[in-house]
Amino acid sequence: MAASWSLGGALRGLFAKPTIDDSTWDDLEDALIGADFGPDLTETIVDELRAKVERYRTTDPADLQRMLRETIEERLAKLDPTLRLTNRPAVVLVVGVNGVGKTTTIGKFARFLATHGRSVVVGAADTFRAAAVEQLATWAERAGARIVRPQQQGQDPASVAFQTVELAQRDGVEIVLIDTAGRLQTKSGLMDELSKVRRVVEKLEPIAEVLLVLDATTGQNGLAQADAFIQHAGVTGLVLTKLDGSAKGGFVLAVQEKTGIPVKLVGQGEGIGDLTGFTPHVFAQQLVG
Repeated sequence: MAASWSLGGALRGLFAKPTIDDSTWDDLEDALIGADFGPDLTETIVDELRAKVERYRTTDPADLQRMLRETIEERLAKLDPTLRLTNRPAVVLVVGVNGVGKTTTIGKFARFLATHGRSVVVGAADTFRAAAVEQLATWAERAGARIVRPQQQGQDPASVAFQTVELAQRDGVEIVLIDTAGRLQTKSGLMDELSKVRRVVEKLEPIAEVLLVLDATTGQNGLAQADAFIQHAGVTGLVLTKLDGSAKGGFVLAVQEKTGIPVKLVGQGEGIGDLTGFTPHVFAQQLVG
């Protein structure tokens, strides 16, 4: 599939036809599959739309376009995308496998919060990778956020997290973002580490959010890789990175339906300002037109 393909482009051709006919449904199915909705969800949506078209006795592709947009929006809106950041400080654990853009996402999230007038401190609790700490420090600086680094390489991640929350309490910082390890030797080791971070932090403050970062371009494979986090890390929201254009837009709905966890933030570019809150109405509009 060419990189320039987009769902919007495929749908424009489909909805420009003079009438709804048999080829419309084949083309719609191909377009949704191409946009990473997945076969099961695609079939469900197409069946729903067929029933609606029949019920309203319409042959106008503009009606089908509106129905598709409404169907996607309704499904997306079943889960609440609101970030729960009312505690002071509000502590957010950021989890995900290495390579999905977790560190850069934390930098972008810090910037997003700063532009909304919130003070932020970042805890570099992925202490197993010195490069991750340096990268996080660079992004935190760009975002205008403070950072708590390990005092020595390999420092216990939970102690870094604890120090970060302590600093926030002492200095009145509103939001704490804690980076966590994406890979240890075993999944159970990784989950034990996360559990320990959570236990130690909760001696000071409750955890407001556990955000799982997923790379939208890896689709279902990325979801399979992240399954241990979903099963064991108490994930409260999803952050989708690399959601450039609408070629992978269907993954947003597919991942919500599959996990039952709301998408709360989406990253649609490489720049520090390219992470935004998720709004089902706006997203469905962008996706379908």
